[in-house]
Amino acid sequence: MPELPEVETMRRGLLPCIGGEVVTVSKPRSKYRPIAIEPPLPKLRQKLLGCRIMAVERLGKRVVIRFDSGDLLLLQPKMAGLVLVGLPPNQAHARLVIELSGVKATPIIYWDQRGLGTIKLWASSEMQSYLESGAIGPDALAISFEDFYRRFSASHREVKPTLLEQDRVAGIGNLYAAEILHRARIHPQCRAYQLSKSAWRKIFDSSLFILQEAIEYEGSTLGDGSYRNAKNNPGSYQNAHQVYDRAGQRCRQCRRGKIERIVQAQRSTFFCPCCQRLPKMA
Repeated sequence: MPELPEVETMRRGLLPCIGGEVVTVSKPRSKYRPIAIEPPLPKLRQKLLGCRIMAVERLGKRVVIRFDSGDLLLLQPKMAGLVLVGLPPNQAHARLVIELSGVKATPIIYWDQRGLGTIKLWASSEMQSYLESGAIGPDALAISFEDFYRRFSASHREVKPTLLEQDRVAGIGNLYAAEILHRARIHPQCRAYQLSKSAWRKIFDSSLFILQEAIEYEGSTLGDGSYRNAKNNPGSYQNAHQVYDRAGQRCRQCRRGKIERIVQAQRSTFFCPCCQRLPKMA
């Protein structure tokens, strides 16, 4: 967390910054764990001052700010980071502030409660090399079904952890993988290679539906309240969750099963044993 819907919501919140010229780049004092910033702040400041924002994009779970210099600033929130144009939840965890002129938007603030996020400035050639390296797959909202099927269907891992592999398809995380598989009625412990092509079509269709619906609701703000949109307001998709964090509660889909929790690849997985039966062959 944040995953594709949350990061896409942050990206959309930064659109009013397009056209703005960078006038200051600062790193507020914090007693907490420092985040990784590349290059170091003095060099970053030198590279960004006077540059104008041309576009705000998304690369998987990263916000990407494109400047007229050709450089790109990648903001990766990881577990608890936020990219804001509103007041942060508190000042103690503000890690980078970029002030702009020429637009009405407030400063861009990168805020990170756990200090696990990263900020990197890349030349366009570095971005191209990264994309060509295969380190990140096509975006989950842009990939075709045939490519989706090809990238996942040969894996011998369980389907739920496989969906989280960003080098296959970018953007799907732990929360939404559980919701996607529930909608598709696929047990999370099924082996990816044992699923039929029609089953993969259900997963593909469900991924598009769930991710797009979550974006409409501006993402999920869980009980810890760590995720906020760019204006520091909570998302509301958590109210529509069918399985995630609902262990012991009645399934909203079949009304018969009770949601169960298991651990896969050190991550919590939630599913309904009635809707998502595990085939004997698995």
